[in-house]
Amino acid sequence: MTQKPVQLNFIPIKTRIVQPPKDEIWDILDALELSDGDIVFITSKILGIHQGRCVPVDSVDKQKLIEQEATHWLSYDHPWGHNINLTITDNILISAAGIDESNADGHYIMWPKNVDKLCHDIRAHLMKKNNLTNLGVVSTDSYTTPLRFGVAGITIGLSGVKPLKYILGSPDIFGRKLQVVRWANIIDPLTSLAVMLMGEAAEQTPIIILRGYKDLEFADDANMDDFKIPPEVDIYQPLLSVMESKK
Repeated sequence: MTQKPVQLNFIPIKTRIVQPPKDEIWDILDALELSDGDIVFITSKILGIHQGRCVPVDSVDKQKLIEQEATHWLSYDHPWGHNINLTITDNILISAAGIDESNADGHYIMWPKNVDKLCHDIRAHLMKKNNLTNLGVVSTDSYTTPLRFGVAGITIGLSGVKPLKYILGSPDIFGRKLQVVRWANIIDPLTSLAVMLMGEAAEQTPIIILRGYKDLEFADDANMDDFKIPPEVDIYQPLLSVMESKK
């Protein structure tokens, strides 16, 4: 039996260069042509530049900057000759607190501050400008998966779209009801696809619009708290517990 195909229409947006250390992006956002029910994925890098969250690399010790931005960290020397910092920042496990030097023109670019609020403000602005009822805004970053080469994408902030679908109690193909898994993560797989289309080098495509995907629930109060798990009850808590906590 053939099912109707799911439509995922991702629209890459090529932009001007967003220049560190500070470069507001309202002109880029105002140029977007949006439809009701769109999701706007924006890389955290241009949001950090938008806020001026950049410092010259020769003006600060990166380790101290990482410890400033993170709530937990584990620093070690990697066998390939790099110093690595595993951190928890904004309740997200990420390398180096999300601080990046690529496409940064001699700067360290930090994650945006209060990223959910920034996504909310951008969403409100775009909804008013485009006369929309439903819109999601998602901030993204590249992310490494344990025991896998390569980077994918992860959500670091959002507004307007629910990230989870409740599935506890749903029957499997044999009629057994799901008893452990409570939610399906809807937004991170979409974010990962968007980050793949953004690229990692000189593509100059920091925004992706998802249009026409119907399996989404919009809500004005949706934010990252809807699917963050406190470290002490996460199934990876034994691994996370070895990280040093900011006092």
